[in-house]
Amino acid sequence: MDTAVVWFRRDLRLHDNETLARAVADADRVVPLYVFDDSEYADSRYIDEPKTGEYRAQFVRESVADLRANLRARGGDLLVRHGDPTDLVPAVAAEHDADAVYFQTMPATEELTTENATKAALADAGIPTERFWTHTLYHLNDLPTGVDSIDDTYTPWRKEVEREATVRDTTETPASVETPDLDVGGIPTLADLGRSESEPDDRRAIDHRGGESAGRERAQTYIWEEDRLREYKETRNGLLGADYSSKFSAWLSQGCLSPRWLHEQVEEYETERVSNDSTYWLIFELLWRDFFQFQFIKHGGDFFGPQGIRGRDAGKEWRRDEQAFERWAAGETGVPFVDANMRELNETGYMSNRGRQNVASFLTDVLEVDWRWGAAYFESRLVDYDVCSNWGNWAYQSGVGNDSRDNYFNVLGQGERYDSGAAYISHWLPELAELPAEYAHRPWKLSDEEQARHGVQVGIDYPRPMVDIEEWYRMH
Repeated sequence: MDTAVVWFRRDLRLHDNETLARAVADADRVVPLYVFDDSEYADSRYIDEPKTGEYRAQFVRESVADLRANLRARGGDLLVRHGDPTDLVPAVAAEHDADAVYFQTMPATEELTTENATKAALADAGIPTERFWTHTLYHLNDLPTGVDSIDDTYTPWRKEVEREATVRDTTETPASVETPDLDVGGIPTLADLGRSESEPDDRRAIDHRGGESAGRERAQTYIWEEDRLREYKETRNGLLGADYSSKFSAWLSQGCLSPRWLHEQVEEYETERVSNDSTYWLIFELLWRDFFQFQFIKHGGDFFGPQGIRGRDAGKEWRRDEQAFERWAAGETGVPFVDANMRELNETGYMSNRGRQNVASFLTDVLEVDWRWGAAYFESRLVDYDVCSNWGNWAYQSGVGNDSRDNYFNVLGQGERYDSGAAYISHWLPELAELPAEYAHRPWKLSDEEQARHGVQVGIDYPRPMVDIEEWYRMH
């Protein structure tokens, strides 16, 4: 064919991108396109927050800029637009007299709605489309059991996939990308997207710079230069610093890194250096990510109901207590391990996996606040937000998702186990930094005399706990 439009979505990379590679192979010229979708920067339907906050907005901007630079290095370019894809994609296709539009398909409801409306508009204009599945480790078509019938519990699903499916080889990166003359358009500023710019917090664990180039640099550093993969399973529950976990999630979420490419890196590492529980565990986590992508195809909008995919079986009664939610969101619950994690999220757009599980349990189990408020808050704040991973994990933790066991996390015990010296609490709650570790975890135990000696007045310098958390765990 003469011209194909490649509509980039959450696949902001050149490596292992079947959509781009096929377009380059099939057409004489391609028109690469990215649309900053207004609906993704609108307000949440659940809480008074934007769906995409400043951290992720900046990461996406950087990722699009990097994609453009990488296309230019191969003789091409990237056309950038800002608005409604259902109007803009057909308009660009018509402007360039495109013979087809190629794009990545995604499983979540809003993304599918946008995709189907765009596809219908293109069909009305007589322009064919081709969709590609490029966001997971295992391809949708390679699952041993059809996606509508897959197991709703992770372990049996994982074992079946590991036993009976194969990860496809990565798609070759095009050596050159021939594009016509384009009115490329500027990348919207944060202000254009309705976001403000803030200075990065010096206390952040990692500088999440967007783009394929930064993602591959991170993989090179973590896996090869610093040799962290060999101890991943032992360190992944850490809380401080860049290297206790891989931190690949932000680049995976925008498709700057391909999970299949990471799988190849792990296999190469296992051949050249070591194969152990840690190398397996990184693949295990990629499979956990896959699981929720496929679950969203199966269950769709049911994931967003108050009782999740379990419906009436969940039997949950959620409180809509805005004051309690706002204290949780601000990191002012009076429970230091919860507050430290929430303040890290608010100041950096990131939180450890261990932290995410604990703050979710506190909101939904202890405070019994609607889990969807918490999931929506994470959606707004997280730099590594992925719709399926975020909502799937929140539902799971809240007892309305893929795990029928109604487990909670004891945030006091977890904090004392994973932050025994209170270094993490001190890092994010400097008002408690001078306290001995036992009191940093439980400042309400300080006597008046001890408060005076340590210069911390509970209720003034740091909030009193909003619930008697020790009594709650005794009762449960």
